[in-house]
Amino acid sequence: MLLSVAAVVAGLALLVWSADRFVLGASGLARAAGLSPLVIGMVVVGFGTSSPELAVSTMASIEGNSGIALGNVVGSNIANVALILGICALIRPLDVQSGILRRELPMALAASVALLLMVLDGALTRIDGLLLASGLIAFLVWSVRAARRGTADPLASEMAVEVPPAISTGRALLWIALGLLMLVASSQLLIWGAVNLARMMGVSDLVIGLTIVAIGTSLPELAASVAGVLKNEHDIAIGNILGSNLFNILAILIAPALIVPGAIPDHMLLWRDIPIMIATMLLLFASASGLRGHPLKVERVDGALLLGVYIAYTLILLASAASG
Repeated sequence: MLLSVAAVVAGLALLVWSADRFVLGASGLARAAGLSPLVIGMVVVGFGTSSPELAVSTMASIEGNSGIALGNVVGSNIANVALILGICALIRPLDVQSGILRRELPMALAASVALLLMVLDGALTRIDGLLLASGLIAFLVWSVRAARRGTADPLASEMAVEVPPAISTGRALLWIALGLLMLVASSQLLIWGAVNLARMMGVSDLVIGLTIVAIGTSLPELAASVAGVLKNEHDIAIGNILGSNLFNILAILIAPALIVPGAIPDHMLLWRDIPIMIATMLLLFASASGLRGHPLKVERVDGALLLGVYIAYTLILLASAASG
């Protein structure tokens, strides 16, 4: 048990470190290539903060642990909105000033609903994987165009400060290579520890993926969003979460869909977890889009509600694991 716990802790720590190094190298290389900070922030950094989920879900798929692969994505998206944005809004109400984010918000909600529609037949197929890949390409094209046209957007000024500076090509390539290598190694260590923990505790791989693994792979988003709130960079705090959730669905799920297509490992993913993911996005959408009559802001009461949803969801997971 102690060895498995140590493997999970060490795997998560190395995963976060390697993701940070990968983002540093990729952003530095993009800066040197002349890309704008907004393009880098929306595409390169957005993808980089989701690299832990990518590494874990890909390696879990290769090793046949589809419960961890799928649970990691859905659980991370729930944690991103309900846990991380809940905490951020409690620290300070979040103003949504960016027009780009107001357009990205319904995209993230639509992607969540699209995932549910894909798996209503009880399976994630290669055709679903190709549809996700098409959606990813469309989102990347939109992101680049929106970033190039949005130089006056409030998000642009925040990204200009936060995106890592340009570094030498050699150093950037070194960090990218080292980051990718450590992402693979640390994800394998994490999966080994998580699978052993699941067996020892008598719970499914899905539950471990939805909880321990999902929270761990969301640590880069937690750090980036909390830092953004403390610096009054609210658009970055929210944009980081929206971008991560979109990448998680459109990019990360391509791996399990193409590598281990087939039946969803647990029907509760379809009837409990994905609907909860959609519900948290609906709560965020209602708050941040101004549908509730107040300005585009996630208030403290919204944060408390989101955090309450996450606590209740976690208790439901633990109760179902204990009874099952």
